[in-house]
Amino acid sequence: MENTILEMQFALDTFYFLVMGALVMWMAAGFSMLEAGLVRSKNTAEILTKNVGLFAIACTMYMIYGYDLMYGGGVMLEGIEVVAKDATYAAPSDFYFQVVFVATAMSIVSGAVAERMKLFSFFAFAIVFTGFIYPMEGAWTWNGESVFGLFVLGDLGFSDFAGSGIVHMAGAAAALAGVIVLGARKGKYNKDGSSNAIPGANMPLATLGTFILWMGWFGFNGGSVLAMASKESANAVAMVFLNTNAAAAGGVIAALILVKLLWGKADLTMALNGALAGLVAITAGPDTPTALEATLIGAVGGVLVVFSIDILDRVFKIDDPVGAISVHGVVGLWGLLAVPLTNSGVSLSGQLAGAGTIFVWVFGTSMILWLLLKAIMGIRVSDQEESEGVDIAECGLAAYPEFTK
Repeated sequence: MENTILEMQFALDTFYFLVMGALVMWMAAGFSMLEAGLVRSKNTAEILTKNVGLFAIACTMYMIYGYDLMYGGGVMLEGIEVVAKDATYAAPSDFYFQVVFVATAMSIVSGAVAERMKLFSFFAFAIVFTGFIYPMEGAWTWNGESVFGLFVLGDLGFSDFAGSGIVHMAGAAAALAGVIVLGARKGKYNKDGSSNAIPGANMPLATLGTFILWMGWFGFNGGSVLAMASKESANAVAMVFLNTNAAAAGGVIAALILVKLLWGKADLTMALNGALAGLVAITAGPDTPTALEATLIGAVGGVLVVFSIDILDRVFKIDDPVGAISVHGVVGLWGLLAVPLTNSGVSLSGQLAGAGTIFVWVFGTSMILWLLLKAIMGIRVSDQEESEGVDIAECGLAAYPEFTK
């Protein structure tokens, strides 16, 4: 009887893990639609190609080397090993759940460097990021290995439940390095330093992408409970779902109120980014807050993202077409720092140490890689290709041939 119960628990937890992984995989569609809506129509086909390509590259590189580097479990040759002696789910389901997180981190980079980057230079970066850069910081955090043999982040009190820092801030750090090396889009900034708005082509598509991401986030956070087939784990999953949704709602409301106070009108793009900011903010600790606390954590993220997008654009001249660096980087840091507010077992100093380690590693290695790619194969399309749209230059087709020249 006991063996039957254990087998049933194993089957249910494995099934739950796979379903949650499929929800996270669906976030790839969300990023694709969001980014396609926020770029100009002449760059739509290329941004979609990037998202399809990076997902395939992430899955392949994490299978070949990344998963083994991060967790020490081979996949490609011998087949994946058992995750742990007391694991209640199949080992391959763990790989599947982890690999879609890698693709999510890489998707963050895609939007930030949109509209002026060479497609295959981006793919070259994706190979190294998903096969080496991300797995290394993942090993130091979720796998509990020491950082350069000096210290273990978990021993310092660092905690990141589902990846505000490990996934989202890491993706934003890589994106920031790329944007700095790549430079701004043509026409984005005037000679006097003022910024020009470059609106996206399809707001319905961007809104659809945001709702897809909102839905996929239940898998992102809910799956990170790692179990479902017990009363305790089921209650934990339900609370994580509740808090994830509450934080997203708080982010939307706060962003809308703030832009109304600042600019006198609602701003759809800020509302969308407010939702994503709320989701990123709660990701580091969706298991311990009350629903109201989660709403407030998300609301702070919604406020931060509005100010961050504006400041990075006007003051620092960081040209990020979709606001990815603000949503995933600035708010990802807030998400880490918010954990000690509701989890007494986590220290602020540990969160700062973890955030600093992740950012320095990912930003530093990404900067070196971007500069190498720039020197070897170039990373930016020509001025003429950028003006005409990278769809034709990089993909040889237009996403909307009837409406673009």
